[in-house]
Amino acid sequence: MAEGIRHKLDWGKLAPLRLRSRLVAEGVYAGGHRSARRGAGVEFGGHRAYTPGDDLRWLDRRSLLLHDRLLVRQFETETDRALRLIVDRTASMGYRGSQAEGAKLAWSALVAAALGRIAIENGDPVGLTLVGGQDGTRNLPVSGGRESFERLIATLESLEATGDALADARMLDRALGGIARSARRGSVIVFLSDLLDLPEGSMDLVAGLAARGRVLVVVQTLDPDEATLPFEGTVRLRSLEGGTVVETDVETTREQYLTALRELSERWERTMLARGGRFVRALTREDPVRVVRSIVEAAH
Repeated sequence: MAEGIRHKLDWGKLAPLRLRSRLVAEGVYAGGHRSARRGAGVEFGGHRAYTPGDDLRWLDRRSLLLHDRLLVRQFETETDRALRLIVDRTASMGYRGSQAEGAKLAWSALVAAALGRIAIENGDPVGLTLVGGQDGTRNLPVSGGRESFERLIATLESLEATGDALADARMLDRALGGIARSARRGSVIVFLSDLLDLPEGSMDLVAGLAARGRVLVVVQTLDPDEATLPFEGTVRLRSLEGGTVVETDVETTREQYLTALRELSERWERTMLARGGRFVRALTREDPVRVVRSIVEAAH
């Protein structure tokens, strides 16, 4: 599949990102969801001092009688709904075949940007973590507001697909470690990756993000060429990570290849479901509106 490699990210029909992400977001019915706000709920969360403007319904009159102080009852009705986007930008994500709208990384960037826009419009903060890369592009801390979306767009537009997860076995561990330690209960974590050429133990590492009451959605993003192997005759296939080169007759190896790919996807799905996560399959020729809607629905 070497003919699909690009040194610069091939956006194809997916650019410009800001406009396309807005159109995708507008095509998705995000629906309401709970967020990290105080209000009338089901679990008592303690007291705090009354400040002018507080809803008088939540004054604790008993505390006023006992302590001669105005206190307001708080309720932990809802949990943190920060959106933590994880985008695989290793070399294999730079592939674009003839049937695709753009490279896998470009397509993932569009989905990530649309999800970010939906979250920010709902008042939820967004953060971005990148897996791979050799150009010094920084992750984005969790933040909200219009400026946060602009930073997200600028970062995604600047990405190139570089890095070899097989050559650097701790690449994924370094990227996910901060999220595993800091993401709170109720956070929504979306991991966009082809799930190819990842080191041993990656499934369990990613699945661990679903612990502590967090919502994890893994989105396997494949090019149509990878999903069907449509080539004919003898072809020379080169892995974009790991450096493996194979010359083979497609007709004799297609079934074996497709079986191995299906088994890989099924193992990821079983592992995610067993640990409380969700799994979404996507091809880069699909309508991103449908895929983003599937991710939003899976996160609720």
